[in-house]
Amino acid sequence: MKETLSTTPPITAITGDNYAFFFDVDGTLAEIRDEPDAVTIPAEVRDHLKTLFAASSGALALISGRPVEQLDQLAAPLVLPAAGVHGAEMRDGAGKLHRVTLPADVEARVQHQLEQGMAELPGTLLETKGMAFALHYRQAMLHQQKVLALAESVVANYPELVLQPGKCVIEIKPRGKDKGAAIYSFMQQPPFAGRLPVFIGDDLTDEKGFEVVNAMNGISVKVGEGETLARYRVNRVSDVYQWIEALQRHIITLNKESTL
Repeated sequence: MKETLSTTPPITAITGDNYAFFFDVDGTLAEIRDEPDAVTIPAEVRDHLKTLFAASSGALALISGRPVEQLDQLAAPLVLPAAGVHGAEMRDGAGKLHRVTLPADVEARVQHQLEQGMAELPGTLLETKGMAFALHYRQAMLHQQKVLALAESVVANYPELVLQPGKCVIEIKPRGKDKGAAIYSFMQQPPFAGRLPVFIGDDLTDEKGFEVVNAMNGISVKVGEGETLARYRVNRVSDVYQWIEALQRHIITLNKESTL
């Protein structure tokens, strides 16, 4: 993989009208928790996102493995363009929701198989998302290989599904849906089109996004350690908060200067 720069991503070249902003949530805008329901985005971070959303004329989206409904709860009172479940759900810049679905019998069979398998692995957690499933083992690391084997055995029977490894989670999702495809789709539509993309993420699921952003000569930022395609790196979630605060302060200053 490409060697990354151990530097904070640039700010001075960014204005409200020349970049589009994409943010992963867990591990980027919010600290990772043992229980997915315990995750929060701090109020001040939501305020800064609101400033960036307005300054970019709405060219700011959340890109996550979570369903769009959960993203709305985390970002409230903001209602942002969003790609949920790695792009299987998308709310576009006009506010229209697009959703991939599985045949009802496939969804039911997969859920039944996973519920049975995960019940035999104490400490693991099955999260159902309709067209996708997340098999969490953060609190049962000893079952990592068994969780992976279970996911592989299920997906082997359904060619429309693929595995997506993440941090202490194995996700099962519709084939052809990933964060890179979601960002690319946003970049073909207003208000994102014609801008340069900025994407910040922390996980293996974000690498497809980094790849697309790099191809568009945008700014890709990895949060934390590990090999990555991203061109920049910050160490932790608090660094993301500081960067967003500095960026929105920079844009506010530019806007004030333009009115003088």
